[in-house]
Amino acid sequence: MFERRIGVAVEKQRRAFLEKGAPKLAERLEQLRALDDLIQQNHRRMAEVLMEDFGHRSRHETLLAEALGSLMVLRHTRKHLARWMKQRPVPINRLQHPLAKAYVQYQPLGVIGIMATWNYPYKLCLVPLGQALAAGNRVMLKPSEMTPGASALMKELLAATFDEDCVSVVTGGPEVAAAFSRQKFDHLMFTGSAATGRLVMRAAAENLVPVTLELGGKSPVIIGEGYDMAKAAGAIAFGKLINAGQTCIAPDYGFVPEQRVDAFAHAFARQAATMYPTLAANEDYSAIASEHHYDRLCHLIADARDKGAEVIEINPMGEALDNRRKIAPTLILQANDDMAVMREEVFGPVLPIRSYRSIGDVIDYINARERPLALYHFTNDNDEKQTVLDRTLSGGVTINDTMLHVAIEDLPFGGVGASGMGAYHGEAGFRTFSHARSVMEQGRIAFNKAAWPPFGPRIERIARFLIGS
Repeated sequence: MFERRIGVAVEKQRRAFLEKGAPKLAERLEQLRALDDLIQQNHRRMAEVLMEDFGHRSRHETLLAEALGSLMVLRHTRKHLARWMKQRPVPINRLQHPLAKAYVQYQPLGVIGIMATWNYPYKLCLVPLGQALAAGNRVMLKPSEMTPGASALMKELLAATFDEDCVSVVTGGPEVAAAFSRQKFDHLMFTGSAATGRLVMRAAAENLVPVTLELGGKSPVIIGEGYDMAKAAGAIAFGKLINAGQTCIAPDYGFVPEQRVDAFAHAFARQAATMYPTLAANEDYSAIASEHHYDRLCHLIADARDKGAEVIEINPMGEALDNRRKIAPTLILQANDDMAVMREEVFGPVLPIRSYRSIGDVIDYINARERPLALYHFTNDNDEKQTVLDRTLSGGVTINDTMLHVAIEDLPFGGVGASGMGAYHGEAGFRTFSHARSVMEQGRIAFNKAAWPPFGPRIERIARFLIGS
């Protein structure tokens, strides 16, 4: 049932795409303006709905990370779209083709499927939606069932803004998601866990649908010798605790010089307590989105404690949090690979710390594991910085801060290896949802007839001249 219903919607969009052709620049800009208006007019309602979905989600985090974050990408896209759409000329050998032209033409692919996850449900839907529309496509959107209120709101708002043959929203649980991933899209983008990403890629392969996967992973943060500990701890606390750590590029675990672990723990605790002096009723401190996810995080903490880690919970007022699905900022010192917290992506306000003696040991540890979505390095040493950049591979990097590479609109955002494939944001997003079509226009004078059969001594002379022997 799900498969047929979604398939009918996909084919409706494909027919409209084939009948009407690629939209012109003006139409694409108008679609982006409509998304801009949608966010401006509904951002307060979006925050209220997500508050219900999470149990408690900081209203300001929704406004900053989702509403404003989406608007910045959409407005950047509008500003540069005309340039991105232009044909790109390529060099041509004038001796062989004296009057010919060669260029790349960027065409829309057709119907794009977008599957988004729950932690930033608006941004992870609206940003790729905007970039797919900018590239001239029609879009089928499947938001997460984990945030049903936000999904229903997006379905309502997008239905009031776009015709179904341009943008359509499909809601539902895992069965709907599975049916969605089996459709004959022209491109499929998925944001979520690596385990689900593998299933999506397998389903898409049945129809040879190309995929973009944003999958997350364990993103390390390294504090170099001599770096200001208060500055590092503040940036790490922000990156780790925004949205209660439920961010795909949040620092997942840390490396601290062996003799500075205690100094980091004290600095992190001070910074966390300054940002969140209370927790239970603090409007700024978000809850864990689901009971299942909350229980999983509690298990990670308990497992680490049982296996000998020092667990530091930063709860300045000593408040009871159990009935609010909130978890205090938590450091896990002496973390090791026997602990589940060092094997699973944390995705919460829990930061395991490993000590190190040499940067080479850190690099070897990172390289022995799956490639992360993000890497963070705090250092004053340019040689060390370059060594880490040259000898590690990750989706993105921020030096001397956390998460800010995702806020630079023209930096491609994406993973590598197990953390994903493909990229979007800025021009990279436009290219992801476009086909780069090669075009060659022959001129009035053409020499290529000289290479036509019948062959003979003439071709031998030409070949010797061109090859050089």
